[in-house]
Amino acid sequence: MPAAIQFAKNSAWVNTVFTQRAFAILLSATFLVTGCKKDDVDPTPTPSNTVTANAGADQEVQVGETVKLDGSASVDTKGAPLTFQWTIASKPAKSTAAITSATTAKPTFVADEVGDYELELTVSNANGTSKDKVKLAASVAQPVAIDKSITVKTVLTDRIANPDYPDYIITKSITVSHELTINPGVVIAFERDTRMDINDGGGLIIAKGTPEKKIRFIGAEKTKGYWVGIMIYSGSNANVFENIEVMHAGSRALISATKAGMALFGGGKAQIALKNSLFSQNDGYGLLVQEGGILREFATNSFTKNTEAGIVLDPANVDKLDAASVFTGENGRNVVEIKGYYLREGSDITWGGFKDKTPYRLAGDFAVEAGLTLSPGVTIEAARDVVMMINSKGYLIAKGTATEKVIFTGADRTSASWKGLMVYSNNSRNVIENAEISNGGSLAIVSGKKANVALYGGNLSVKNTTIANGGGYGIFVSYGSKLNTDASTVNTFKANAQDNVLLEK
Repeated sequence: MPAAIQFAKNSAWVNTVFTQRAFAILLSATFLVTGCKKDDVDPTPTPSNTVTANAGADQEVQVGETVKLDGSASVDTKGAPLTFQWTIASKPAKSTAAITSATTAKPTFVADEVGDYELELTVSNANGTSKDKVKLAASVAQPVAIDKSITVKTVLTDRIANPDYPDYIITKSITVSHELTINPGVVIAFERDTRMDINDGGGLIIAKGTPEKKIRFIGAEKTKGYWVGIMIYSGSNANVFENIEVMHAGSRALISATKAGMALFGGGKAQIALKNSLFSQNDGYGLLVQEGGILREFATNSFTKNTEAGIVLDPANVDKLDAASVFTGENGRNVVEIKGYYLREGSDITWGGFKDKTPYRLAGDFAVEAGLTLSPGVTIEAARDVVMMINSKGYLIAKGTATEKVIFTGADRTSASWKGLMVYSNNSRNVIENAEISNGGSLAIVSGKKANVALYGGNLSVKNTTIANGGGYGIFVSYGSKLNTDASTVNTFKANAQDNVLLEK
C-alpha cells in the first residue's frame, strides 16, 4: 500500500481514538466535580485574636532598686496558656540595664541610670499575639546629712539601693560615743576634710556588710585624699568591720602626722576585727595600727592604690595577718610595713608568707625579744641602714626550703643598703637554713665591722644559705660567739667586700 494512503488511514484512526478518549475523560471529571460537597472546598476561617497583654502599671523607682514587673494580668479569653517575652524598648543613653527572667510573667529589673525606661511585654499562643508597654521613671533620693556626733544607740539603714550613691553624708567631723550599727549596703560619703572618730568609753562600731552589699566609706568627691579617715580609739571587743570599703581618705593627718584611711590608737588598746574589706585610693596608708592597738581578727582583706604602703603596723600584730590578704595592688610600696622597735618577750610567734609574695619591710631598727619563726617563702627587707637584732631573750628560726627560701635583704635591693642581721642571742634554737642574706653591711654592725650577719655573744647555725653582696664580711663572729664549724663550706658566698667568714680570736 502506498505510504500516503497508509498515513491517511492511520491519521483518521488516531483522530477517532483521541476524540473518544477525551470525551470520556471530560465526562468523568464532570461527574467528580458535581459529586463533591461544598464543605470540602471552602477553607476554615481563621479565628479572631483572643489574647490581651497587660504589662502592669507605670512606676516611679530608685536607681539601683530591684523592680518587680508583673504581666500576670495578661489573658487569653479562651483560657489557653500564654508565653511571655519582655524587652527594653527604650532607656537612658548610658544605661546597661537588662531584664532578669525575661520569659516569665514576673521578671525583675534594676534601673542603673537616672531617667525614663520603657519596657515592652509580648504575650502569645496559638490564639494570637498581643503587646503592652510599661514606663519606669528612675530617680535618686538625696542622702541624709549627718552633722552631729552620735551619742545614742544608732542604726544606719540602706536607703538607696545603688552603691554608687550615698545614703548618708558627713558634713562635719563627728565622734561616735555610743553604739553605732551600720547595715549592709549603706554608703557614707564624707565632705572635704571631715573624719569619724570612734571614741573609747562607750563608743563602738558594728559595720558588717555582705559580699553583695558592701558598706562603703567614701569621699563626697571620689578623688584620693578628699576626707580625713576613720580613727579608732575604742577598745570594745564588739568593734567589727566586715565587707567594707574605705576609699578617698587622707586629706590630712589622721594621727601622729600620718595619713591613713583608718587608724587604731595604741594608747587605749583600740581594737577591731577586720574581714573581707578593701582599702583603696587613700592618700597615705590604707590602714595604720599603732603599737598597743589590737587586730583582734584579720582575714582576706585587700589594699590597692594607696599612696604609701597598704598597711603599716607594729610588730606585735604582724602574726595576725593571713596568707590570703593582698597588699600588692599598685600601692606606693607593695609591702607590709613594720614600724616599731621591739617584738617583745612572749610566746613563740610565727610570721607567715603571703600568696601574693608580699615582703615585710622594716621601717626602722628592729629587735626580737621573743621566739620568732619565719615560714618558708617569707621575705624580710630592711630600709636603708636598718639593723635586725635577735636579742638575748629572743631567738630566730628561719627555715626555708629548696624552692621557698627565707630572704633577708635591703629594701633597695642594692649592695650594702642595710646594716645587716645581728645575733646577740645564745639560744641553741637559732637557725637559718635554705635562705638568702644579701646587701647588708651599709654601716659597721659591731666592733667596727661591716657584715651581712654578725654574732656578738650569740649562737647560730647557718646552712644551705647564700650570703651575698655585702659591704663587708659575709659572716662576722665575735669572740665567745658560736657558729657551726662548717659554715664556710655548707653555704654559698658571693660578692662580699671582705672575707666570707671572720672568726674573732
